[in-house]
Amino acid sequence: MYEFFINMTRYPPISALRAFEAAARHLNYTRAAEELHVTQSAISHQIKHIEDLWGFKLFERQGRGIQLTEQAQKVSPVISEFFSTLTKTLADMEASAADEGYLRVALSQSFALKWMVPRLGDFSQQYPDIDVTIITMPVANELEFNDADIAVFYSDGQHPDYNVIPLLHGYSFPVCSPEFFETEITQVKKPEDLLKLPILRRLNIDAAPRWRDWFAAAGVTDYTLPKGLHFPNSSMALQAAIDGQGIALARSSHVADDLKAGRLIKLLDIYVQSDSSYNLIVPEDKIDQAAVLDFIAWIKDEAMASQELFDQQAKAKGKSK
Repeated sequence: MYEFFINMTRYPPISALRAFEAAARHLNYTRAAEELHVTQSAISHQIKHIEDLWGFKLFERQGRGIQLTEQAQKVSPVISEFFSTLTKTLADMEASAADEGYLRVALSQSFALKWMVPRLGDFSQQYPDIDVTIITMPVANELEFNDADIAVFYSDGQHPDYNVIPLLHGYSFPVCSPEFFETEITQVKKPEDLLKLPILRRLNIDAAPRWRDWFAAAGVTDYTLPKGLHFPNSSMALQAAIDGQGIALARSSHVADDLKAGRLIKLLDIYVQSDSSYNLIVPEDKIDQAAVLDFIAWIKDEAMASQELFDQQAKAKGKSK
């Protein structure tokens, strides 16, 4: 067996070995493909590549299922141990790197651009020995958190096996640029009047309130949104609003700085809240690392200050529905 490996002049690519390991564990190409987020045909192709390279079959049919061949039964434990050892070694190295001052933070692109990035300079000043890498993801996906030490996402807070720390609950309300307000909003007296104007919409699906939620909160039930611009995320819709292209539905956490700087104006005294909030999500094996603890302390202080501002704005300019 070992002589066979020693005499090999070519080794399978890592993707092929992963496909074989998953298929051998599940004894099912479909479940292996689902685990690796590839097609079943991709698994079959990778298996065929190994078989051609090594010169023997890895699986054989058994009724409606498959089983390992005698040769594959000898190879499978070796490959499984390889991946297990590699995974543990990389995890240990990543943990060591975090302890030495490297921090990877996962969050949505919109929250990164509109809230996190403007504040990161302050974190760097307070903790100059910590390198921060931002990883953007469209939605909270625990399967991908293994690439991050900390995640911040808008969610219902249900993340089993993770430490979850609530950061920000916000308010959603319509906003537009001062220029757009001066030229287009003169006739807006009630919520349904917004339907006469360009309404900017986002396409991404998340837990944040949408236009239908705001109109429902405003008591408007019989309406049709006008055709217009659709954007992949909130940050693009807000930038379009800043550029005077229409009215966007904004989360307070995304527009606090823009409102303060006068780049955007809040419309009407109506806002809607969501059952979800921005949560800090930390894997159990990261929670005691020094860089993680420093970041948690910093972001909790920043979130508290932001929340106080959001609450003041809501009480001063609007009412919850």
